[in-house]
Amino acid sequence: MMTKKTISASRASLILFLCQMITALEVPLDPILLKELSQPPTITQQSPKDYIVDPRENIVIQCEAKGKPPPSFSWTRNGTHFDIDKDARVTVKPNSGTLVINIMNGGKAEAYEGVYQCTARNERGAAISNNIVIRPSRSPLWTKEKVEPKHVREGDPLVLHCSPPVGLPPPIIFWMDNSFQRLPQNERVSQGLNGDLYFSNVKPEDTREDYICYARFNHTQTIQQKQPISVKVFSMDSLNETISANLSDTDFYGAKPLTERRPTLLTPVGSTSNKVELRGNVLLLECIAEGLPTPVIRWIKEGGELPINRTFFENFKKTLKIVEVSEADSGKYKCVARNPLGSTHHTITVAVKAAPYWITAPRNLVLSPGEDGTLICRANGNPKPNISWLTNGVPIAIAPEDPSRKVDGDTIIFSDVQERSSAVYQCNASNEYGYLLANAFVNVLAEPPRILTPANKLYQVIANNPALLDCAFFGSPVPEIEWFKGVKGSILRGDLYVFHDNGTLEIPVAQKDSTGTYTCVARNKLGKVQNEVHLEVKDPTMIIKQPEYKIIQRGGQVSFECTIKHDPTLIPTITWLKDNGELPDDERFIIHKDSLAIMNVTDKDDGTYTCIANTTLDSVSASAVLTVVDRPNPPFDLELTDQLERSIQLSWIPGYDNNSPITNFVIEYEDGMHEPGVWHYQTEVRGTQTTVQLKLSPYVNYSFRVIAVNEIGRSQPSEASEQYLTKAAKPDENPSGVQGIGSEPDNLVIIWEPLKGFQSNGPGLQYKVSWRQKDVGDEWTSVIVANVSKYIVSGTPTFVPYEIKVQALNDLGYAPEPAEVIGHSGEDLPMVAPGNVQVHIVNSTLAKVHWDPVPLKTVRGHLQGYRIYYWKVQSLSKRRRRHVEKKILTFSGNKTHGMLPGLEPYSSYKLNVRVVNGKGEGPASPDKSFKTPEGVPSSPSFLKITNPTLDSLTLEWGLPTHPNGVLIAYTLKFQPINSTHELGPLVEIRIPANETSLILSNLNYSTRYKFYFYAQTSVGAGSQITEEAVTIMDEAMASRQVDIATQGWFIGLMCAVALLILILLIVCFIRRNKGGKYPVKEKEDAHADPEIQPMKEDDGTFGEYSDAEDHKPLKKGSRTPSDRTVKKEDSDDSLVDYGEGVNGQFNEDGSFIGQYSGKKEKEPAEGNESSEAPSPVNAMNSFV
Repeated sequence: MMTKKTISASRASLILFLCQMITALEVPLDPILLKELSQPPTITQQSPKDYIVDPRENIVIQCEAKGKPPPSFSWTRNGTHFDIDKDARVTVKPNSGTLVINIMNGGKAEAYEGVYQCTARNERGAAISNNIVIRPSRSPLWTKEKVEPKHVREGDPLVLHCSPPVGLPPPIIFWMDNSFQRLPQNERVSQGLNGDLYFSNVKPEDTREDYICYARFNHTQTIQQKQPISVKVFSMDSLNETISANLSDTDFYGAKPLTERRPTLLTPVGSTSNKVELRGNVLLLECIAEGLPTPVIRWIKEGGELPINRTFFENFKKTLKIVEVSEADSGKYKCVARNPLGSTHHTITVAVKAAPYWITAPRNLVLSPGEDGTLICRANGNPKPNISWLTNGVPIAIAPEDPSRKVDGDTIIFSDVQERSSAVYQCNASNEYGYLLANAFVNVLAEPPRILTPANKLYQVIANNPALLDCAFFGSPVPEIEWFKGVKGSILRGDLYVFHDNGTLEIPVAQKDSTGTYTCVARNKLGKVQNEVHLEVKDPTMIIKQPEYKIIQRGGQVSFECTIKHDPTLIPTITWLKDNGELPDDERFIIHKDSLAIMNVTDKDDGTYTCIANTTLDSVSASAVLTVVDRPNPPFDLELTDQLERSIQLSWIPGYDNNSPITNFVIEYEDGMHEPGVWHYQTEVRGTQTTVQLKLSPYVNYSFRVIAVNEIGRSQPSEASEQYLTKAAKPDENPSGVQGIGSEPDNLVIIWEPLKGFQSNGPGLQYKVSWRQKDVGDEWTSVIVANVSKYIVSGTPTFVPYEIKVQALNDLGYAPEPAEVIGHSGEDLPMVAPGNVQVHIVNSTLAKVHWDPVPLKTVRGHLQGYRIYYWKVQSLSKRRRRHVEKKILTFSGNKTHGMLPGLEPYSSYKLNVRVVNGKGEGPASPDKSFKTPEGVPSSPSFLKITNPTLDSLTLEWGLPTHPNGVLIAYTLKFQPINSTHELGPLVEIRIPANETSLILSNLNYSTRYKFYFYAQTSVGAGSQITEEAVTIMDEAMASRQVDIATQGWFIGLMCAVALLILILLIVCFIRRNKGGKYPVKEKEDAHADPEIQPMKEDDGTFGEYSDAEDHKPLKKGSRTPSDRTVKKEDSDDSLVDYGEGVNGQFNEDGSFIGQYSGKKEKEPAEGNESSEAPSPVNAMNSFV
């Protein structure tokens, strides 16, 4: 979009000039394009300006150029045309301008010394090379000279001159001996930049005859040797001896002693000097001083600092080296030589000059007819270089006129060029230190647009990344580039795209919808061309499960996961790295599809593991650290210090913690005297502590070791420390665990825990055992024993208290006075039985027993309690004796009563009571008889229903297994169950106790009944038994059913009903197994008979209906045991009154922890407790 403004003509010309300069054509390096376009020559390769050649080899002077049409070559030598054809030794390489001068067959390189220049020319212009100066290298021999030996006094300075021959290039100098060993150099002796060997002061060891200077000429690979120089150093002592030997005794002479002197400079001479160096070269400044002692050199720059990173000191700081010098390095540099006697200095004024160097070198210019352009040649130097222009190798001042060209100093301005304006221009920038020569052509072309990017090129990028679509083009004038998307898309514009000058279309953030075909159109006034490229945008590769930080113990197994998600059209590869390098070549490293596993981990596996997922378009990575941990390495270097009688300091060096910090150290000791090879715990300290003060016992030969502990575990013990033997002493402590007990009625056994070896504190460990009867005023009786932990005192009264003490002693004395303990002599069986035994009946299963305690003196031992023996004599209801089985209950302590649970009702019992001590039981009290009252009976032993008719059933039953009293009657209850499992009215019949069968009449035919049957005593009703039965149908009904049953439709219907019933049974069975109630049970619960209730607590029983049995189909007899409980108001005793039964139902203090009896079946009033399937007849009746 153009903005209309009024501007002056001069300003418009400037703007136009700048625009043309910016839009000058660049010719792409496309091989096909370059073959088709005309182009002036361009020098591509040439020999160096200063070309030193080996005189033993042919001389090759390079000159290569390109252009269209291919250029031809010509040479000048020393400014005049060099006719190659006239010299048989000179040839030109084919399709090249390179000269080959053959001097191998008798030619001499010196004959071809000179300045050569190459010209490459075609119809569009001529390019020229630099002036190439050809010089053969020289390595002349040393001139013959007589080398005089050097005699020098010790401490004096010395310079050995090398004076090598002048070579081309200059040789490299070094000093060696006859054995070709380099002579040692140091601050005192060193080689200068000129090759001379400088001695700041000589010593006697400098005496030798083979100081040889060598010159190495690298270009010819030759080494020249100077004549060896002999140096003789005279010491002061030897000099005085020589002089005195040549004088008479009356003469007096002595050489001056070796004296120290302040420094003076051997090089450079004087106090100041000047140095010129060129920009970019290496600046070398040297100061070598003599003096005694040897001076030290220091460098400073006046008014500034030595440049950082470019300053180096060589030759023992005698040489200052500054690389890549620039004009800023000009100035005064001072070297200062100093020793203890003083100093000297020298100032070097450095001037940095510069051969010409480019600021802006001219560049090739490709223009279309009528366009404008410029060539700019800008260089700098010191002094400032002179700029001159040539065209096609001819100074522009004498070159043919070109109206489109105007020279303005370092710039040539072109306007309205035509094809005849094509030429090669040379810019020469020169000063006294050198020159620069650059070729730049102006090529005027008229070319229609061309697109160099291949057609239908496919670009693939990852979403949210830039996409660069190429449209490399060429044309003259410069074509305009436009981009379109799709076949009929509009031109692309806006912020979503970036259009580069080289034709490239950039999509900064490519999205999936950026996928498609893009068209590039290039047009200028000579034509138009277009090209299509394709873009595919792929999903990025992502690591959706990255490896995680792992801590693993050495020897374990670890796995790093790396799960990736990628574009389905790309094929990823996963690479694992360790510490940014390849994984070790070890079979322990196993690479799976989405993970890396390391088996048997070692310390070397510690590091960072990186998972890299690569596709052809992107790469992602994730890293995790593996820390290998293990138990610590054992401590080492144990040291014992501060050795005292009762303490010592132990120090150590911790071992490696194996990546798990040490939390504490455990110190153990060994008593090599008493328990060799046995290590005991001593103490432990924090993991940051490496010393500890240890308390010691006397008369122990100590060794110590240390164990390190971290979260993983304990280290191996350290090596044992040196041994340390403490002095003997009296025992510090007495035996522990002293007791006095009797094993027989007339003895006292005194026992104790003996002291351990290290507790003895000295040799001769013994024990003083003392005893006396308590509270009778006796004196102590004592004995001394050794190597035992028991002593028996005989002839003691039975079970009397004694005061006892045991004291340790050894050869150095007794331990402190021991504490007294109370013991007893041996026990005997109790002498008397408890008296006044009384029994109180609580209920039919529980009785309470009382007795009077025996006098404690008659117990003759430790009273442990009372023991009741009781047994059942006979059942009062059966009137027959049974086998006597005695039961025992023990009541701990001095109790005077106890409870007897679990008795059988309506029975006769006997019991007696005995006192118990540690020796055993005393005599039994007289047997005491008692009877238990009646209780409720158990359920009848069976209930059978037989002889079913149309309206009657016969019931038969057995007596209760446990009547628990006198039976007074039976009770029968029954109720009908219809086809829908609903319960009918409940009927109750009371039956005399002497009956065992009953015929029920007037029942409904073909009806199911449920019966409930139980016995009764005067106490109440017992547990019930249930049963079910069905009456049969009459013959008329049966014949009618048979007739119906013969019909086909009825058979099919019955099959369907049977299938439904089967399904119902399966459902009911599943529900029952899951703990639920099926409908019959729910209806029974809903129609419970209020007349049938559990028995009251007054008679000590509770009725309970159990559905666990009645859920089963038609059991022939269901019975459960009676359930009897004790009423709370029947006894005022707590559970502590119950004794320790032989069945384990009571704990040690007599508390009852058992249960009197089992669970009684619950008695429902209504309901069918059977899930038995109804017969086909019942099913038929239900249907009709």
